[in-house]
Amino acid sequence: MKTIDLAYRTLYAELVQRSLDASFETEFSTAGNFVRVPVKGRDYWYFEETRPEKTRRYVGPAEDPEIAKRVAAFREIKDDLRSRRKLVSTLVRDAGLNAPETFTGDVVEALEKAGIFRLRAVLVGTVAFQTYAGYLGVRLPGAALQTGDADFAQFHSVSAEVDDSMAPVIEVLKTVDPTFREIPHRTDAGRTTQYENASRYRIEFLTPNRGSDDHADRASLMPSLGGASAQPLRFLDFLIRDPVRTVLLHRSGVPVLVPSPERFAVHKLIVAARRERSAAAKREKDLHQASLLVEALDTTRRQDDLAFAFAEAWQRGDAWREALRKGLSLLKPDRREMVDLTLGRALGEAHIDVEGFTMRLG
Repeated sequence: MKTIDLAYRTLYAELVQRSLDASFETEFSTAGNFVRVPVKGRDYWYFEETRPEKTRRYVGPAEDPEIAKRVAAFREIKDDLRSRRKLVSTLVRDAGLNAPETFTGDVVEALEKAGIFRLRAVLVGTVAFQTYAGYLGVRLPGAALQTGDADFAQFHSVSAEVDDSMAPVIEVLKTVDPTFREIPHRTDAGRTTQYENASRYRIEFLTPNRGSDDHADRASLMPSLGGASAQPLRFLDFLIRDPVRTVLLHRSGVPVLVPSPERFAVHKLIVAARRERSAAAKREKDLHQASLLVEALDTTRRQDDLAFAFAEAWQRGDAWREALRKGLSLLKPDRREMVDLTLGRALGEAHIDVEGFTMRLG
């Protein structure tokens, strides 16, 4: 696995920081512009947008110094936005990093602007995996990055305690594609955990299962997610604990929260083990992503992070151990050997004893 040049890793880190700095909410969209309009001998500032149709909003008199200051600051935001677009283009074109499919990027960007990551939801699944190439500074093969959906997860306790909510999810999604619709939950018809458009592109909201598997068929109401509920899943709390901030290489960069790559890798082994036989293709994708991240973490000298994540999962009990054993056994022989050797070295170097499991130490 090849790392990217230090210069590109530095550019990526700069893009992450600048995208985060620019992610504060503004009442004026960067898709519009301030225009100075003369009215009866005096100049006034208006804010003009042309999408979906031309509109103009009154801002205030041109001689007002506070308004002039805001106009100047807005110009700086737009200038930085154009500069960040060039950074994204360089990282994708020259560094060979992965950009999401455009529609996926638009969906994540719309939800980000609506505040989903400010409210501590986490982007999970393959779209999150797409961010790890830049985050780790390696090149990941494109075959592992294809998806037709986007998944978001949030702890119910967080959703209930932040005392804030984003705009209605369906309204946000309809700004991207008006064909999006709510899909009633299979057992809670009055609640929605999934949204789908006419092309069958699907958005799903998830939350860790807070009790027994009896809750798996119930939709959990998420107060901060704009009317959305979430599907409870086991093992998800491990995945979204201590997420990391990074950026999706879309347009001018979309700041996102994603699981740490080491937790993502370990969780994918567990998920693969629990897939039904009918989901063989998804299982193979899980295993492929897990092994790629193990290799990437080894290449970038983050073995300790991997060792601690694996040990934490292993020590959570028999169901976790069984899933990890099965997930590892499902890897193809050459990938299993690589993962065994990497985990073995990582655990040994971190002086972590994983009781009841023997790894190759190389």
